[in-house]
Amino acid sequence: MVFLNILTFGLWSKLGRLTHYAFDAVLFSAFLAGMKRSTGLTPSFKTDKASGENKEMAKWIDKYLGVGEWVMDQSIAVAASSGWFERKR
Repeated sequence: MVFLNILTFGLWSKLGRLTHYAFDAVLFSAFLAGMKRSTGLTPSFKTDKASGENKEMAKWIDKYLGVGEWVMDQSIAVAASSGWFERKR
């Protein structure tokens, strides 16, 4: 493994770190989506305030929050089809 690490200039550890950060970002986005659904609370910043005049940044922020919504939808679908969860109202 050390030889492989030397051959790839340590890219495996960098790839692992990047994967970890990406997973954490998606998890945080899903947390925000769950908070929005259960309480109605959303992040108070407006995308135009956070991005300024940069419309590309506003699009990326909306996509980031949309990923959390998608992950939340998929998680609910998997849990609903599983026998481990039941709906109580």
